[in-house]
Amino acid sequence: MRMNGAEVIAHVLAEQGVDTVFGYPGGSVLHIYDALYQHKAEITHYLTAHEQGAAHAADGYARATGKTGVVIATSGPGATNLVTGIATAYMDSVPMVAITGNVSSGLLGKDSFQEVYTMGITMPITKHNYTVQRAEDIAGVLREAFRIAGSGRKGPVLVDITKDATINECDYTPEKAFVEEKLPFTDDEEIWEILRYIGRSRRPLVCFGGGVIASEAGDVLYELLHKMQIPAVHTLMATGVLGWDDPLNLGLVGMHGSYSANKAISEADLVLAIGFRFSDRVALDTQRFAPAADIVQIDIDPSEVGKNVRIKHAVVGDIHQILSRLLPMLESASHTPWLDEIAAWKKEDYAPKSTADRLRPHQIMEIVGEKAGDDAIFATDVGQHQMWAAQYCRRTKPRSFLTSGGLGTMGYGYGAALGAQVGQPHRTVVHITGDGSFHMNLNECCTAVSYNLPVITVIFNNCVLGMVRQWQHSFYGDRFSQTTLDRKTDYVKMAEAFGAKGYRATTPAQLADAMDKALAAGGPVWIECVLDRDEMVSPMIPSGGTVDDIIFY
Repeated sequence: MRMNGAEVIAHVLAEQGVDTVFGYPGGSVLHIYDALYQHKAEITHYLTAHEQGAAHAADGYARATGKTGVVIATSGPGATNLVTGIATAYMDSVPMVAITGNVSSGLLGKDSFQEVYTMGITMPITKHNYTVQRAEDIAGVLREAFRIAGSGRKGPVLVDITKDATINECDYTPEKAFVEEKLPFTDDEEIWEILRYIGRSRRPLVCFGGGVIASEAGDVLYELLHKMQIPAVHTLMATGVLGWDDPLNLGLVGMHGSYSANKAISEADLVLAIGFRFSDRVALDTQRFAPAADIVQIDIDPSEVGKNVRIKHAVVGDIHQILSRLLPMLESASHTPWLDEIAAWKKEDYAPKSTADRLRPHQIMEIVGEKAGDDAIFATDVGQHQMWAAQYCRRTKPRSFLTSGGLGTMGYGYGAALGAQVGQPHRTVVHITGDGSFHMNLNECCTAVSYNLPVITVIFNNCVLGMVRQWQHSFYGDRFSQTTLDRKTDYVKMAEAFGAKGYRATTPAQLADAMDKALAAGGPVWIECVLDRDEMVSPMIPSGGTVDDIIFY
């Protein structure tokens, strides 16, 4: 089949099972957009307000569905506007293919209009990237991009294509879509070594992270924990894998994790780390992390083994395959004395108090979660509201809590929520944000309105950059340098100006009423929740500290 390079792109996307893309057109991708117009019955394109929003939407789509997200942008500023979104996906191992246009190959390196070295800019923040200057190379490179993005430790891949490559013709031969094949894990000696560590342990603890979601291993992890009666803690990225009310789930660990979760790490004699990379927000002091424990690490990426903390044993491979092999080899057990110790520590966990006359963070999450239902997806921005969401959202399913964990990208949430809503149209999607984060990308409301995406945005408005202000309070003597915002934004009027609905709540009763109206609206809604600026995320362990340094506000 003879066709131009842009047509090849559209055919390969359809061939790989892509029916949804996000992006923003421009001069270098005009032929690509012309091809997408010709294929609009097969591929739906969502036009965002900004390329960063498109990248976050592709990311949110991928996290909510497990598929590879696709984003398209033009050369120069279009490509550079994707950088934050690509880096966000890279840090959290999210499968994404970013397609950027560039000037024609004869203009490369001549400071042409809207020319940047996209491949060089994105090399450190992609799993792999390419520059394509010939039409006949497009199909093979794009197929390879989907294979790399969607296999092993997943991540973003960028394909930069010169304009002449999209114009020139070549032969195209269809191929089957890439499907990741997971071979069974067969190294029994590695499994027996894990069994030996578990058998010797009296105070075992499972620490699991986002890798469990990426490998779809939530169910087998649940079976393992309950068969062995081993308690577990999780990272921010793994929120929702275990039910919040599961007695073996000690909850979030690390800087803003519960006292009992962090105490369990300090007292465990075995830490089984599963898809868990020991980031500095979890292993705050790598020399004092789990000081009494043997650490056994299971991860798909060999570069993560022993990178941040010392370990005793590692098994490299797909988590689902490894746990599936391990589970039938384990004999049922109980660890009653250890669980009793943890139960005593749980009594010391922070328990916020509710009020009827004003909103408190935990009440916002409890009301929103109850009204939205167990099947709802939460997408957050970054800051205090993100931590409150993780602590109190009570998600019970994987892929129901989307957040920027590694990069900590303020402004991530709205685009991610839109992508999640596109990918899961029958589920309620709630965007949790703060007034600081929301001002960065609230322009994406026009996208929600244009496509009538019923995302409910809940704004924690305390008129400050709350998390930075909390650090200034705790460690900088209340010198609140540039963290008092006091924006004059009228969120209700602004929502209405975009074409959405807006509500304002100052009490729990008002919020419950606003949520009822939002769920019935059938379109995008903003709910401003007014908070005291002195609300703190509690508890908190300072950087470099341990559970012994925990702060309760």
